[in-house]
Amino acid sequence: MSLPKDFLWGFATASYQVEGAVDKDGRGPSTWDAFCAQPGKVADGSDGSVACDSYNRTKEDIDLLKSVGAKCYRFSISWSRIIPLGGRNDPVNQKGIDHYVKFTDDLIEAGIEPFITLFHWDLPLGLYERYGGILSKEEFPLDYENYARILFKAIPKCKHWITFNEPWCSSILGYNTGLHAPGHTSDRSRSPVGDSARDCWIAGHNLLLAHGRAVKAYREEFKPTQGGEIGITLNGDATFPWDPEDPEDVEAANRKIEFAISWFADPIYHGDYPASMRKQLGDRLPSWTPEEIALVQGSNDFYGMNHYTANYVRHKKGVTPPPEDFVGNLDTGFVSKSGDVIGPETQSAWLRPCPRGFRDLLVWLSRRYGGPKIYVTENGTSVKGENDMPVGRIVEDDFRVRYFDGYVRAMAEACAQDGVDVRGYMGWSLLDNFEWAEGYETRFGVTYVDYANDQKRYPKKSARAMKPLFDSLIKQD
Repeated sequence: MSLPKDFLWGFATASYQVEGAVDKDGRGPSTWDAFCAQPGKVADGSDGSVACDSYNRTKEDIDLLKSVGAKCYRFSISWSRIIPLGGRNDPVNQKGIDHYVKFTDDLIEAGIEPFITLFHWDLPLGLYERYGGILSKEEFPLDYENYARILFKAIPKCKHWITFNEPWCSSILGYNTGLHAPGHTSDRSRSPVGDSARDCWIAGHNLLLAHGRAVKAYREEFKPTQGGEIGITLNGDATFPWDPEDPEDVEAANRKIEFAISWFADPIYHGDYPASMRKQLGDRLPSWTPEEIALVQGSNDFYGMNHYTANYVRHKKGVTPPPEDFVGNLDTGFVSKSGDVIGPETQSAWLRPCPRGFRDLLVWLSRRYGGPKIYVTENGTSVKGENDMPVGRIVEDDFRVRYFDGYVRAMAEACAQDGVDVRGYMGWSLLDNFEWAEGYETRFGVTYVDYANDQKRYPKKSARAMKPLFDSLIKQD
């Protein structure tokens, strides 16, 4: 028994990936609606217009959570449902607020603790069209703060708020590679707009400012009476040096984490960007004013951790990084110099299981940031070829069962043996869903969703395996 008795475990989803009902009850369009409408942006040409139909099936989703024993559920709110045009002077949609208030109430009544993510990538299209969305330092943080304040006031029963999900993805995939909405990139064959060398760093800076403003508002105006907590969720892979005997590979493995995680975590915990980023990026990385540092530093009640995989990292010798480089002038792979392989293949080219890396990264984060309270807000895997299997095989997802077992036990070891303060774990995902640019071809759910037959849900073996796993690890009264 190595996890605290009040440890919370459950599952996570995101609004655009599961809700559907994009035209219902006054919801406005988002940047992802517009992005999906562009040919070639999504692997199977699909979109989130129906997805898992979760907007219309909240009771079904809650019953599913109860049936597998989940103690918590992380979901995100669609900004476009709350303020269809997005801005602080735009009309508020009461029907959208009412939906999430009832959903939160119903979760709590069912004994399931809600974790609410305010922004999981689906920006109101109105803000993007009005002033460029996240790239506007003058407008975006103010509009986001207003949106957050509306929800803090409307849903006082929520005790766990997450400002942003994976700002790295919003910044890099949205404004460097162009693989996610709004699709900005310097590659003119893929986008008519975008500067990959600069826009992503501006976006990241503005997301941190918006985060800081929302946290300040919550702490000053709502936390004293509501008693909740607020933080940001960051994503990052574990790293191992390609050649552990080469000091430059060792350094590069650390630098890879800094460019992914410390880009956002260092300003929050230490008051500035990592020196490795400043060294490579120079004035392309925005500078902090004293007022901005005061706003952002210390703005986490907890650290939200999304984690899936690990990489071997090799430094690039004598190579000047191109202006669009965002990883830290290095190469990543799944095979080391000695031929060791990180883990078996999955459906996702970027993901291979490596539980040891999870434990290592938990320890790395704990040491660098002074032992913060951590919630693992996403962790999971796709299964190679799963979408092409018959349903009977899909629900017998032993590969995913092994993944969760290995990762959860590695997390428990980090708590018991390394002193890491982990308070909760949310598997990704409760449901197979719209997997962004990969469409519906890749499944991450512990529940099979039959998209062709009215989105019927069939829990997989992995959904049933979580409760006995956590029962064996959580201390009893």
